[in-house]
Amino acid sequence: MSPTPPSGSGTGIAERLGLKPGMIIMESGYDDDADEDLRDAVVEQTGEEMVEEDTDEVVDVVLLWYRDGDGDLTDVLVDSISPLADDGYIWLLTPKRGRDDYVEPSDIAEAASIAGLSQTSIATIGVDWSAARLVGRKTPGGKK
Repeated sequence: MSPTPPSGSGTGIAERLGLKPGMIIMESGYDDDADEDLRDAVVEQTGEEMVEEDTDEVVDVVLLWYRDGDGDLTDVLVDSISPLADDGYIWLLTPKRGRDDYVEPSDIAEAASIAGLSQTSIATIGVDWSAARLVGRKTPGGKK
């Protein structure tokens, strides 16, 4: 078991998610069960308040809280792609195995594939939540 980080190092989670100062982060799917420590770490690490899902801004990262029963995951992912910058990505946050509203990894993989996304990594972000990093697939041949 790894030691608990000392208080005041809350940005560690946000750093592990690749978040950097000045990034614009859109949060979607927030509810009472969301990890407040993670939310605070994101704001502290980026120095920016998160924007809401109805924003017109282009965003660097979408922080997407999703639970089994929150609607069709493919549709939710497609909606999350729209505001992303070309090199942006989605962190899909789902309850850990054994928690209420757990989402099967196979369901995430299938929905991501249909939405045109690839999973590049996973992370544990707290006691109750796991994260899957999803990026847009590169088109064959690259830029024209």
